[in-house]
Amino acid sequence: MEVKGRGAQTNPHNRFLKRSLHQDEAGDGLDEPVGPAGATEYLPVQAKTIINEVTSPDVGMRWSVNPYQGCEHGCTYCYARNAHEYWGYSAGLDFERRILVKTNAAALLREALSKPSWQGEPLSIAGNTDCYQPAERKYRLTRQLLEVCLQFGQPVGLITKNAGILQDLDVLQALATEGLVHVYFSITTLHEPLRRLMEPRTATAAAKLNAIAKLTEAGVPCGIMSGPVIPGLNDHELPAIIEAAAAAGACSAGYTFVRLNGAIGPIFSAWIEQAFPDRAAKVLRQIAESHGGQLNDSQFGRRMRGAGTWADATALLHKQASARHLAGRQMPAYNMAAFRRGGQLPLF
Repeated sequence: MEVKGRGAQTNPHNRFLKRSLHQDEAGDGLDEPVGPAGATEYLPVQAKTIINEVTSPDVGMRWSVNPYQGCEHGCTYCYARNAHEYWGYSAGLDFERRILVKTNAAALLREALSKPSWQGEPLSIAGNTDCYQPAERKYRLTRQLLEVCLQFGQPVGLITKNAGILQDLDVLQALATEGLVHVYFSITTLHEPLRRLMEPRTATAAAKLNAIAKLTEAGVPCGIMSGPVIPGLNDHELPAIIEAAAAAGACSAGYTFVRLNGAIGPIFSAWIEQAFPDRAAKVLRQIAESHGGQLNDSQFGRRMRGAGTWADATALLHKQASARHLAGRQMPAYNMAAFRRGGQLPLF
């Protein structure tokens, strides 16, 4: 039975667990369901640390902050699904329905920025899961983190698929006034039927473009990330996405090429075979051809960009579209001189 509004349809086995609890099929003798059938659970946790050092040479950040683990957006290809297994959950439906909420995130960030060892290097909020997923409407952890960054003069970047970022326009504008913020929107498709299938609880492309326009008007620099590009599914849209983003005011564009590591391989494969049975085999073959013959790829330099015919075509298409629509534009440099250890009185 289809689980409506979700990307994954099952809970694949967690490779770290020897035993797991699951719901049997109807009529098999289990009287009580295991966990909620469709609702999202928000699970408050007290994190020990909040700043994570990113050591991958393929990612353009060194330090990340994630107020949530798990993501209700339900993107079928999301690389962060595998991290949910470390918490004892599945990378499938659990990732979308059991969201860990780091309620002490702002206090931990304030503590970390006050340490003599911290030098005010840029932070990236949402390097793993989306900081403006639906949980943010209730918990407002991302806003709290941004307010701490403003108090300390801490440079910060955000990436999101959600137009809900506009609820924090005031603090983002204040950060932008000091040269402290970059905002990136992940736009994978302009084709609404594809978005609803592939990333069911994200904002529409139209809503994201509108958010870019409003943020740009307020002086907040915005870029886009087309991630991931999937051959045979959305790769042909790159020029149109970049053109639309540029028209809305974006000043940069990047992309990543799809890779399906760990549990994501079977989750994505099951999804595309159900959603696009006519092209599933072709898409999966092209992905594998771009990663040394496998859906998995952990080779630095290739894993985020791919290699071979499809990857090369994607790189050329992105380069040409960027040169045409974003010529002369770039993200402004962060104001690295603004950092003030100890912060200042809140401005809000």
